[in-house]
Amino acid sequence: MATKAPHPAPRPAPPRPAPVPGTQTRPAAGEAMTGAQAIVRSLEEADVDVVFGIPGGAVLPLYDPLFDSKVRHILVRHEQGAGHAATGYAAATGRVGVCIATSGPGATNLVTPLADAHMDSVPMVAITGQVGASMIGTDAFQEADIVGISMPITKHSFLVTDPAEIPGRIAEAFHIASTGRPGPVLVDIAKSAMVADTTFAWPGELDLPGYRVATRPHIKQVREAARLLATARRPVLYVGGGAIRSKASAELLALTNLSGAAVVTTLMARGALPDSHPQHVGMPGMHGNVSAVAALQKADLVVALGARFDDRVTGRLDSFAPGATIVHADIDPAEISKNRHADVPIVGDLKEVMVDLAAELAREHKQHGLPDLEAWWALLDDLRTRYPLGWTPTADGLLAPQHVISRLGELAGPEAVYAAGVGQHQMWAAQFIRYERPRTWLNSGGLGTMGYAIPAAMGAKVGEPDREVWAVDGDGCFQMTNQELATCALEGIPIKTALINNSSLGMVRQWQTLFYGERYSNTDLQTGHETRRIPDFVKLAESYGCVGLRCESAKDVDATIKKAQEIDDVPVVIDFVVSRDAMVWPMVASGVSNDDIQYARGITPEFDRDE
Repeated sequence: MATKAPHPAPRPAPPRPAPVPGTQTRPAAGEAMTGAQAIVRSLEEADVDVVFGIPGGAVLPLYDPLFDSKVRHILVRHEQGAGHAATGYAAATGRVGVCIATSGPGATNLVTPLADAHMDSVPMVAITGQVGASMIGTDAFQEADIVGISMPITKHSFLVTDPAEIPGRIAEAFHIASTGRPGPVLVDIAKSAMVADTTFAWPGELDLPGYRVATRPHIKQVREAARLLATARRPVLYVGGGAIRSKASAELLALTNLSGAAVVTTLMARGALPDSHPQHVGMPGMHGNVSAVAALQKADLVVALGARFDDRVTGRLDSFAPGATIVHADIDPAEISKNRHADVPIVGDLKEVMVDLAAELAREHKQHGLPDLEAWWALLDDLRTRYPLGWTPTADGLLAPQHVISRLGELAGPEAVYAAGVGQHQMWAAQFIRYERPRTWLNSGGLGTMGYAIPAAMGAKVGEPDREVWAVDGDGCFQMTNQELATCALEGIPIKTALINNSSLGMVRQWQTLFYGERYSNTDLQTGHETRRIPDFVKLAESYGCVGLRCESAKDVDATIKKAQEIDDVPVVIDFVVSRDAMVWPMVASGVSNDDIQYARGITPEFDRDE
């Protein structure tokens, strides 16, 4: 039975209005200015140091005072690049990323980055211009209802037509974006509000009716979770991206050490616990480690920490972790039991949840002793030994992409930041680079956005200028946003790009190989094999003011990476020409049980050999 609390838990006090960033050190102003100047002043009051954007008609009034501001503006080449740069900055630093776009097509070009940030819980504020208030709803030139468009893919969206509301709405946007479950907030401001006169007043505190974030977990639920964790014989901590968003890596490490449980870190949580930790059994999911997938399938207790039981982790949901009791802790109550029923739901900030859970678990251990996990670890260690990650030599003699990415991880090391596109190269980067600290692995996990890597790496490098930042991209993804290399070259942002060029839409081709009888419909990009290089990525890089390198031999991989590392004043692109036949393994095919994971084509692991 669960240990009872000696006294009823005290009734929580009513939530106090939230403080606003900047008000602790700067008094609220009261000077006359235009609405556009109020936008810039608001960004300064919110301690924004950089924004990514492109000017246009509806935001021209904003760009004039921005010219004199201490806020750095980075002129991107496409609004999608601005949005992904803002998310890359936020993911790498933990601060709110900011982007600016004009009305109509400028604003709609932010839809993909907004959706991406929403699915991956990235704090971002997007400021868009809108046509004048009197013209809204008339189908005016470059008018689009971006508030209506963005509502399903943002935490909140504001339309501002009164210049006096600008400071308050921007302050609220930053508060909403960065508290609770983080996410993107859009502030759409009419041009008429920008050019009108107003008196600036930065709010001292915010009171948002209906927006209340529960950060403290209920102690009764935590105690029950601690009891289960103390008595389980096959426990797993299933760690999601919430552990990184809540800045709870230290608390996770403490709970891991105390519990003795196996730990799996999802695609969004890579680095939350060091890969070198002996209790880390890998990444779960469609292309996860056999040991991680098996751990979840054979667990008698799964403690989900900031994870959402998405389909790429669970496989066929009705067969996921069939024998496990589920503890689910998350800041967002809407995630609890959404996909898998939680036997013990815990709503709260993960940092606080894990502090309380560790304290209660220590009390359980003191009272009842440590659980016997010897048989559990014997099984998991055997699986780790029998089914390590690896690859076979390529049949066509071209580079193995896994070798390239593995060497990149070894040479750049755990202090570098890696941003990936979407597809095979993303999975290989998640598998073969060892992540030892949080915020070193950036990717589009939920939305799966091709074109994410280059602008996200740009944003990460702006936020972390002293770290080596690599974009690990595929030849398909790269062609969607590579124009931001011009931004990097002109703005002095020396990112490095490892272009995994298999001349194909690689993941689509893999599925065509496995499920469509090797009928390769429209997946050949002709970017590097045989005699065609359209485009020639080395020449393309040079045309953007970058250094372009090419590597086609395994013996040259290390030297080429080291050469790129020696260049720190301009961006570098390495065109690694790799085999198009390389595949991502292990793999759980879509819609099947995790029990049917394939270690390689036609090879099904034995989970139960030693049970």
